[in-house]
Amino acid sequence: MALILNIETSADICSAALGREGEVMAWMAGEGERDHSRVLTLLIGRLLREQGVTAKDLDAVAVSEGPGSYTGLRIGVSTAKGMAYALGIPLVAVPTLDALARSVVDTLSSSMAESLGEDGLLSPMIDARRMEVYSALYDREGRRLTEIHPHIVDERYYAGERARHKVLFFGTGSNKCREVLNTPSDLFLEGVVPSADKLVPLAEERYRAGEFADVAYFEPFYLKEFVATVPRDLLGRTDRNLQGGK
Repeated sequence: MALILNIETSADICSAALGREGEVMAWMAGEGERDHSRVLTLLIGRLLREQGVTAKDLDAVAVSEGPGSYTGLRIGVSTAKGMAYALGIPLVAVPTLDALARSVVDTLSSSMAESLGEDGLLSPMIDARRMEVYSALYDREGRRLTEIHPHIVDERYYAGERARHKVLFFGTGSNKCREVLNTPSDLFLEGVVPSADKLVPLAEERYRAGEFADVAYFEPFYLKEFVATVPRDLLGRTDRNLQGGK
């Protein structure tokens, strides 16, 4: 039975969770924004103590790999790598947007599911600045359909997909996009933020599959560069992929 420590530092509030066999045992979050360097290791120590386990009991360490806060990701990944190296256990990296999408799939209310429809799409968003977000599109099962990209959100944001599907937007970057993404096909879900408990199912799946990051060379997925618009040929390729074409 794998015991995995999960670390999330991509957003304003850092958190840590213990997962066993893909189920959340317990999780804790910091109380202040952007205090990761001060509280993360204390948070981890408290979590382990309160669950009656030690670091030597861990089978792996999982970390949210980004995109997200540059400083936060650096702190979280450095801590995870240090623990994995010192304990001689695997390091598991979980894409932040994948974890957000999976958490919504697992907890979507019946009313929202009905509004979204069977062919609806999910678009988790991580806030960057101004109208900039990190995002991707996912299907109703939480499978990623597009690459994770930085976007400046305007009316052309995934326009082709939004014309054919209901799209559910959520995450730390979604609220500021409401005025721009305001067609009948645009849906919003509030309160979905990166947290360590959301990493647990995907961390377990990656652990079982032996999908480990290289402790020595792994770097966070910073994704810092932005583009003003999505190229038309990229939108065309994305549209065809969603329709099952090449």
